[in-house]
Amino acid sequence: MSEPVWSLHSRLKEDTIDIGDLPLSKVLVIKDAHYPWLLLVPRRADAVEIIDLDEVQQAQLMTEISRVSRALKEITRCDKLNVAALGNLVPQLHVHIIARRTSDAAWPRPVWGVMPPLAHDATEVQNFISALRKKIWLG
Repeated sequence: MSEPVWSLHSRLKEDTIDIGDLPLSKVLVIKDAHYPWLLLVPRRADAVEIIDLDEVQQAQLMTEISRVSRALKEITRCDKLNVAALGNLVPQLHVHIIARRTSDAAWPRPVWGVMPPLAHDATEVQNFISALRKKIWLG
């Protein structure tokens, strides 16, 4: 029997900009300029929880979370990183990595639902993506 085919959940596809693939995860930018906000989505069909990954994949995910978190913190010089795997609205396993500032609109609360999404400036988001890709070795 062949393994199920992985595809990105339609809601994640709609709400993000795809910036590339790490060994396990697709790296995405959330379309909301209020916060530098990334998602890591392990490319494993039917993964809903981190425990749905085998131990090697779990270790790889932690390595990728660390790499992307470190890069995001360096690029944004944020006050705090929020890292979470919630999945209440989208069941596909995905990890949020959000750069927070004490001056952001939601501080100190979670970012969800505080402000309607703000469209990115095309040049600014491309500069951010380029810097991020370089720091996390995507090119």
